[in-house]
Amino acid sequence: MSEPVLRITDLSLAFHQEQTLIPVVKSLNLEIQPGEVLALVGESGSGKSVTAQSILKLLPASAAVYQSGSIVYGGDDLLGCNEKSLARIRGNRISMIFQEPMTSLNPLHTIEKQLAEVLFLHKGLSPVKARKPVLEWLERVGIRDPQKRLSSLPHELSGGERQRVMIAMALINEPDLLIADEPTTALDVTVQSQILQLLKQLQRDLNMAVLFITHDLKIVKRLADRVAIMRAGQILEVGQTSEVFSSPTHEYTRLLLASDPGEAPSPVKPDAEPLLEVKRLRTWFPVKRGVFKKVVDHIKAADDINFTLRVGETLGIVGESGSGKTTVGRSILRLIASEGQAVYYGSSPKDLFGLSAKALKPLRRELQIIFQDPYGSLSPRMSIAEIIAEGLEVHETISAEEKEHRVIQALTRVRLDPAVRHRYPNEFSGGQRQRVAIARALILKPRLLVLDEPTSALDRSVQKEVVDLLKQLQQDYAMAYVFISHDLDVVRAMSHKIIVMRRGQIVESGTAEQLFREPEHEYTRTLLQSASAPL
Repeated sequence: MSEPVLRITDLSLAFHQEQTLIPVVKSLNLEIQPGEVLALVGESGSGKSVTAQSILKLLPASAAVYQSGSIVYGGDDLLGCNEKSLARIRGNRISMIFQEPMTSLNPLHTIEKQLAEVLFLHKGLSPVKARKPVLEWLERVGIRDPQKRLSSLPHELSGGERQRVMIAMALINEPDLLIADEPTTALDVTVQSQILQLLKQLQRDLNMAVLFITHDLKIVKRLADRVAIMRAGQILEVGQTSEVFSSPTHEYTRLLLASDPGEAPSPVKPDAEPLLEVKRLRTWFPVKRGVFKKVVDHIKAADDINFTLRVGETLGIVGESGSGKTTVGRSILRLIASEGQAVYYGSSPKDLFGLSAKALKPLRRELQIIFQDPYGSLSPRMSIAEIIAEGLEVHETISAEEKEHRVIQALTRVRLDPAVRHRYPNEFSGGQRQRVAIARALILKPRLLVLDEPTSALDRSVQKEVVDLLKQLQQDYAMAYVFISHDLDVVRAMSHKIIVMRRGQIVESGTAEQLFREPEHEYTRTLLQSASAPL
């Protein structure tokens, strides 16, 4: 066997917390061979991302303590390298794609500047010479109209588009080792399939090693040569992917493999009344140019959207990144300006688009949303308890004891230890932050809940628990859901009805059973095929 491109030996890592050391990685041993894809799989908080960040010493020195071990690349122990040596390796010989692109991209710099900077730092290319490879890579990772996107800022892109920019940034220097931390989490299944094919092809062409961190076992089965199962900071099982999937040796591995999102939801009551009726919804964003910012065109993010949602019913919305899924969810809650009608049948029928801000405020507790990017939606200055209780303080007058009880109850429901309520968002993994966001929305017991990729950052076993939880809460409180996701298995397990969107319009709609069994539109068939196509 050839020399590993990276060897981690007996790595133990702890974090400082209130004058004590909390172990997060324990005696970890792992090797990555040239040209192989090694998948690192485990639940949120198991230490996957921490292990990946340790390779390039990206963890804050004030918090992380490397107690033992070594991480050897090219004959050098990276843990002993100084910052100057690491700077030559980071983004050049070893690149990393992070889980949350919005926190990784500079919000003040254009997409072109951020990609060109990587080429300047490691290859000395000027902005003019860097433009050609920047455009080539934006096109390779599936950015539409890359020439127009060069001047875009990160907030002007969808979640999936931002992730694709991050992938281009990581691959543009053709590294020896790519560390991919949930790189396809925000992508729809068609683009996900394209990105996985791209990574696989580059890995073959360049003999590039890939450490692929994910909770999606379908991706592991399709992409990885070997898989390592991690839990509570330890590697429980390592082996060839086919062997681990066919004959797992550890009980936890068997649990992961058995964690399916579940069966279809319970039928809606035949006499269920309408809760929300959307008619001719249109959300267009003006394109302005020139000194006087004259409107020269419009981006039709959502165009002529119509649907009815009944009490206790779930409407799934699927489609590629930038198709308008999130725009529809935010529009019906009046988070962005829209035209048309959104009639909410609460205590009495009200057109949400026609209400003043004052008239809409009392309805906010009944209309909640869980955002796609949990880190961007959680205030870094507030503790978890303060974040979850914020809605209670706005809409209710309750005692401190009752408020704490409700917070503890909400955390328990999403399988988080209530003892963490005094900590801050930066101390949690991506999946744990998503659970905090879910708890914040559920604590008010809303009648309508818009869920924008609520399980995208969760590992498989916790994903199933959250899906089961959402179904149970829907039964208990007769809530209606608008469920936005690219994970077709989860959409199928959650939804009664589904609409398929592309480029701002509905291309197909129907019951979940009908749409999965006999899709009529070619694009719908493409979505379903992309979810299981071999690489």
